[in-house]
Amino acid sequence: MKKNFVKELEWRGMIHDIMPGTEELFQKEQVTAYLGIDPTADSLHIGHLVGVMMLKHLQNCGHKPIAVLGGATGMIGDPSMKSQERNLLDLATLRHNQECIKKQLSRFLDFDSNASNAALMVNNYDWTKDYSFLDFVRDIGKHITVNYMMSKDSVKKRLNGEEREGMSFTEFSYQLLQGYDFLFLYEHYGCKLQIGGSDQWGNITTGTELIRRKLGGEAFALTCPLITKADGGKFGKTEKGNVWLDARYTSPYTFYQFWLNVSDEDAKKYIKIFTMLDKEQIDALIKEQEEAPHLRPLQKKLAEELTVMVHGREEFEKAVAASSILFTNSSADTLKALDEETFLAVFDGVPQFELGKDKLGTNVIDMLAVETQVFPSKGECRKMIQASGLSVNKEKVTDVAMNLTKDMLLDGKYILVQKGKKNYFILKFV
Repeated sequence: MKKNFVKELEWRGMIHDIMPGTEELFQKEQVTAYLGIDPTADSLHIGHLVGVMMLKHLQNCGHKPIAVLGGATGMIGDPSMKSQERNLLDLATLRHNQECIKKQLSRFLDFDSNASNAALMVNNYDWTKDYSFLDFVRDIGKHITVNYMMSKDSVKKRLNGEEREGMSFTEFSYQLLQGYDFLFLYEHYGCKLQIGGSDQWGNITTGTELIRRKLGGEAFALTCPLITKADGGKFGKTEKGNVWLDARYTSPYTFYQFWLNVSDEDAKKYIKIFTMLDKEQIDALIKEQEEAPHLRPLQKKLAEELTVMVHGREEFEKAVAASSILFTNSSADTLKALDEETFLAVFDGVPQFELGKDKLGTNVIDMLAVETQVFPSKGECRKMIQASGLSVNKEKVTDVAMNLTKDMLLDGKYILVQKGKKNYFILKFV
């Protein structure tokens, strides 16, 4: 017995608007539905994840998901809730981004099976590139009035915005192009539903209206809420920018830490939206969190589920091991296993001293009290060693005559010094 897709999204808090008749459609047939994805980068970020999870639930409930890359619309820019136009992309960049995004989506969706609900990925550039302007305005433009287009919130907000910059005709035409996507998918793939963020409602309903007026067909719309944080901050943004799904831009460790550090209130919401755990599992975790909030079971499970889904079990286990370095007596082997990016992420903000490699071989006391300012004096450094309070690369220093040598370097350039329980310093040799 397949799950009811609409009911599944409802209890998870993933429905903002739904067109009447949508739930009944799912009860009648296997539904093909699509989500548009902006291809302006060669990686998705976690802001895309709500839509991707909607596609995943759709397929899990026995229906067919289509991911539509906006190759054509990405060359224009969507005015929805934006204050200015986007940069436009060239074709080579779009194709590169398409391949990278499909690889990421393959971690969430089954593209390769012979099942009737195997996922598809298409690019709207492919059916738009040979469509002449005259044909488009004759075949598509005549069905949607300017009055109808002007009534959309996304258009009104730009036209009445504080900047008073107005909107170019290019951007104004966006909802017609997106409407044409829905029409094309309806005709060629039997696609009857478009899903997206709540800011896309106007564009999506233009598509359903175009299908009705041009073909006399019936199509539907479903949107999810835009994700917010309990403190009012923007979801998915850190001080360093977006949290990406690609390890080149956001390391698995940093990705894991992002979810591990969300607030209790956000964790309760996010675990429903961003994982495939069922209601019983989630209710049990919420109860566990209420009984022992200091153990953070919700955040731990959320971070595990997402890191495994995006990066795999092995990277998750590495991230957990890396996280333990700061807060436990982890071994030197754990430290040595870290790649440079993870090492620097774990010790982000730790004071660094840069030295030439010619200083390697220097006595530990001279290195830490003369060559650097880890200790204010040699005497204080000596006392710390004698009290077993100094570690180098997570190993206790027991000999005041020890030298810091080349074979101690982590990733060929770093030595980690720990003074007491919590004070870390990095010596970087260049």
